[in-house]
Amino acid sequence: MYGTPVAPPMGLARNGFRAHRMKVALFIPCYIDQFYPNVGMATVAVLEHFGVEVEFPEAQTCCGQPMANSGCMDEARPLAEKFVNTFDGYEYVVAPSGSCVSMVRNHYDHLCDHHDERSATVRRRTLELSEFLTTVLKVADVPGRFPHQVGLHQSCHGLRELRLGPSSEVMKPRDSMMESLLTGLEGIRFSKLSRRDECCGFGGTFAVAEEAISCMMGDDRVNDHVSSGTEVLTAGDMSCLMHLEGIIRRRKIPMRVMHFAEIMAEAIGVTKVAT
Repeated sequence: MYGTPVAPPMGLARNGFRAHRMKVALFIPCYIDQFYPNVGMATVAVLEHFGVEVEFPEAQTCCGQPMANSGCMDEARPLAEKFVNTFDGYEYVVAPSGSCVSMVRNHYDHLCDHHDERSATVRRRTLELSEFLTTVLKVADVPGRFPHQVGLHQSCHGLRELRLGPSSEVMKPRDSMMESLLTGLEGIRFSKLSRRDECCGFGGTFAVAEEAISCMMGDDRVNDHVSSGTEVLTAGDMSCLMHLEGIIRRRKIPMRVMHFAEIMAEAIGVTKVAT
């Protein structure tokens, strides 16, 4: 099953890290590259803090998700092929985006040759950031301080396609990987939401085609965070946060919006700033 990442490699040290320095390829989604470069820098800072050597293949482009979501498979196929060619040979590909990782892991079967072992290997080895930190590096305790009340937004792709956290329609208990990484930070508190796994309404091209519905859904999520006392809203997908931040700004709500990698980098004290 392509949705399941490869098992953690052998040779882990007692603290959960590799005995030799692991090298990973960093995949940065289009909207992070264009609008939120500091999220990419925070991702690098966090990975390096945990002893990972990060390489950024400059040949990378879009994963093809916008085209595929719009039904333009012929346009998405060359991007999927380029992704495989660009990231072939790396032990892991890590991205700060559940939706893009899910596109690669779960939807490239429509775009890549089923008999191509390189494609199958790249897909299995492509992991979302919290998934990589918790399942491969076995990070269980993040040092640092973040004395704020944080509201967690569980994005739909990460939740229902990558299973990065618990969802209300599934009875089997499951921990949130993002929450497990943040919970040990000194001073942090988490908001108690009425619907912790509700969709924000963004949905990529859905926000364009169904603007009114998308905004109403976003308002519902923001209202839940406001009533729960959220000071900092976080998620593993900047696409969701971009949508919610737009609503927060228009309504002039005093709430910070941060990718969880930015929270970790700030708390640990390893923040890098894109220039």
